[in-house]
Amino acid sequence: MKRTYEHVIEEHLTENRQMLFLMGPRQVGKTTTSLEASSLRSNHHYFNWDDQSHRLLILEGQEAIAKHINLDQIHEQTPVVVFDEIHKFKKWKDFLKGFFDVYGKLVKIIVTGSARLDVLSFGGDSLMGRYFNYRLHPLTLREIVDTSLSDKEIRHPKKVKEESVKTLLAYGGFPEPYIQNNSRFYNRWKKLRSKQLFQEDLQDITKIQEIGQLQVLTELLKKQSGQLANFNELAKKIHVAAETSRRWVETLKALYFCYTIQPWSTNIPRSLLKEPKIYLWDWSLVEDKGQRLENFVASHLLKAIHFWTDRGYGEYGLHFLRDKEKKEVDFIVTKDNEPWFLVEVKSSAKVGLSKSLFHFQRLTKASHAFQVVFDLPFVDKDCFTFNDPKIVPASTFLSQLV
Repeated sequence: MKRTYEHVIEEHLTENRQMLFLMGPRQVGKTTTSLEASSLRSNHHYFNWDDQSHRLLILEGQEAIAKHINLDQIHEQTPVVVFDEIHKFKKWKDFLKGFFDVYGKLVKIIVTGSARLDVLSFGGDSLMGRYFNYRLHPLTLREIVDTSLSDKEIRHPKKVKEESVKTLLAYGGFPEPYIQNNSRFYNRWKKLRSKQLFQEDLQDITKIQEIGQLQVLTELLKKQSGQLANFNELAKKIHVAAETSRRWVETLKALYFCYTIQPWSTNIPRSLLKEPKIYLWDWSLVEDKGQRLENFVASHLLKAIHFWTDRGYGEYGLHFLRDKEKKEVDFIVTKDNEPWFLVEVKSSAKVGLSKSLFHFQRLTKASHAFQVVFDLPFVDKDCFTFNDPKIVPASTFLSQLV
């Protein structure tokens, strides 16, 4: 299926000289998407570090690659080269820096890879200024029905088939299980992805030996989606130090198993200041229905803020609101460090509007406040035309994002 990110890649190749770094979880579609987009150009090349012949060429150096793709010849279209899994090469940053500095005017470069690419591409970065990064996320409601690009963050809502929503909730947003829509395939795929995490990815970027305890930690996190991360409690349950549990969660974040969002405290008296809330990249792993719905919305919002930021609309953030009196709202989205809109997630509209939405909208001065519910049918109305708190259907609100 076509992805929104194919248009992003096409746009980048047309408008920018920098390398394109495509980052995201394993099996989210990085390689497929980059190849689909680059294949629209007649002159494209693909090198995968895991392919022995490709590896030998890369090890020969930048000149060998340039010769292989005939950069000494004129071309009707600028060639596109995709380097996949090159982060497994110890000197990958030096290789890319040298290749870009010498041949960057003659070729467009796409680099895809797993978490290691994300972890190692920052901090004392020798590639600074030579690349733009784009974070590729699982499928969401809008992408199922519309992959076009827009110059605005918020779109007019677009109806998604009820069956598609159910499939996305049940099997997650990773393309293969969503497309297959089959529980047997999903169970096998889930088992394989877990095996890759613990037997390949962890060994690739860490020296963690206590794999069994780390597996227990992932099971605990599945049950704690949307809750505050209490690292002391997690540490007690897996029999490690609190600092070790914190470090292991950071490792799982780097491997795209989970992500955290921090509390927003500006203008919030007696707000929580420390512990984040944890969510999973694959919401289908969350068994509790209410927690899964919240994780589902969190992932839509995270994808939106990453997408808007990566495309240069501004700097966007995702946080939650909670004070010491335990008044809370699930999410607040910020733009350029200013509150933009609040989101509270409920399974049903029957509970009525949360008083906390009114309370925190008044404190933050956010432009909009929504209570997103899952038992109301799609309404063809732009939620963002309202400023006061409103109950809105999930299918309407989420289809206005990315």
